[in-house]
Amino acid sequence: MDIDKIRKDLSIRGKSGLGFLLSGFIIWIIITVIFSLDMGLYEKNISMLIASGLMFPLSVGISTFIKADWKLEGNPLGQLGIFLNIAQIIYFPILFWAIGKSPEEAVMIFAIITGAHFFPYRWFYQAIPYTVMAPITSLAIMFVGWNVDTHQLWLVPLSLIVLLFFLLTWLHIDLKKKVQTEDVG
Repeated sequence: MDIDKIRKDLSIRGKSGLGFLLSGFIIWIIITVIFSLDMGLYEKNISMLIASGLMFPLSVGISTFIKADWKLEGNPLGQLGIFLNIAQIIYFPILFWAIGKSPEEAVMIFAIITGAHFFPYRWFYQAIPYTVMAPITSLAIMFVGWNVDTHQLWLVPLSLIVLLFFLLTWLHIDLKKKVQTEDVG
């Protein structure tokens, strides 16, 4: 089996990572609500971190619901997807620094990390939407983050929700095309 067939299998069986993205979408809705609440910035940042802890169990649940194979057993590249997802955690020291030294920028940094970590999934799932949306998301979030004050920080996660919606929609369309060509071929 050649590498392109292996990756197409990953994309179709794993539904291009839609289970994980839908989970992230829900978590960023929760984070938006957190940042719209009347509480201290430190409490908002800690609540944001706690909310992010829902990622894996929610992803597994959503993947099961949408019948996406997130384990991808039998595919030689199956474990790579897990490593790519876990790689985002390596950037958390930057987030922890922001929470301690620049708490008003922590949500922006977390959103930029989230958007930037999508980039390698283009290769993994053969999905151009990841290549396009990773830099757009990072730059858009940076722009929004730099232009809001502390009382408007909820606009940062809200912006990420909008960008995730576009990515999810585009990936869904891309996946449907792959499935159709698989059915024909």
